[in-house]
Amino acid sequence: MQIRRESTHLEEIVIVAPEVFEDERGFFMETYRADQFKALGLPVDFVQDNHSRSKQSVLRGLHFQYDPPMGKLMRVTYGEAFLVAVDLRKGSPTLGKWWGANLSAASKKWMWAPASFARGFCVLSDWAEVQYKTTGLYNSQTDVSIRFDDPDIGIQWPIANPQISARDQKAISLAEWLKSSTSDCFRYSRTQKSNT
Repeated sequence: MQIRRESTHLEEIVIVAPEVFEDERGFFMETYRADQFKALGLPVDFVQDNHSRSKQSVLRGLHFQYDPPMGKLMRVTYGEAFLVAVDLRKGSPTLGKWWGANLSAASKKWMWAPASFARGFCVLSDWAEVQYKTTGLYNSQTDVSIRFDDPDIGIQWPIANPQISARDQKAISLAEWLKSSTSDCFRYSRTQKSNT
């Protein structure tokens, strides 16, 4: 079976598509193969799997973790959601730029966003389940939330009146993150891209 890199955005956000075998009984696909991920230049050392279920109009994000750095390989396994990643790399030509895609259980595609990006999603169907593999173990002390409606980022979310958590209501702006000393951990380098 073949896993292929379908497209790349903002240099490092990757949409990955598996080969799917379908017939009247259902379907089969490989959801992860280290050898093929490595050949595509994607990480192979995932250390944690997460599973989220949310109802329509729930918006989660924009989240990231800086210690340990946590890249995420995300896919929708039930319903449909709009997944977003925002570049947080100081000195990057795309700092503060975002890219988003509608992913669904039907499409069976994944989005990879490395540790130097904030990630979020909103639910478009009645319910959606998002599962993701991470390259770092969760650390509540270094987990950060950036405002989903930060005007300096300007994400065009496809829902009105999103439901957000109390945590995300207290999120900081991109400008506040960039002023913090910990933001120096995400420095852009044209010669050495992050895949963690």
